Amino acid sequence: MEPTHGDYIVVKAKEQGVQVIGLTRGQDTKFHHTEKLDRGEILIAQFTDHTSAIKIRGKATVLTKYGSMDTDN
Repeated sequence: MEPTHGDYIVVKAKEQGVQVIGLTRGQDTKFHHTEKLDRGEILIAQFTDHTSAIKIRGKATVLTKYGSMDTDN
């Protein structure tokens, strides 16, 4: 099987303790990786063969090829 080279996202924490959680592909979606960011920290994440979704808890700005969005309203 050919490896999946998916899109990247950038997450910038706007507060302490922002969690970025990678979720698996397959029949059952499960957590497989968690990062905790402090205010001002940036994480660059990629969708892969193992990561089908990314969940973000806390106030952050998310940048994708589709645009920019904030987790807080």
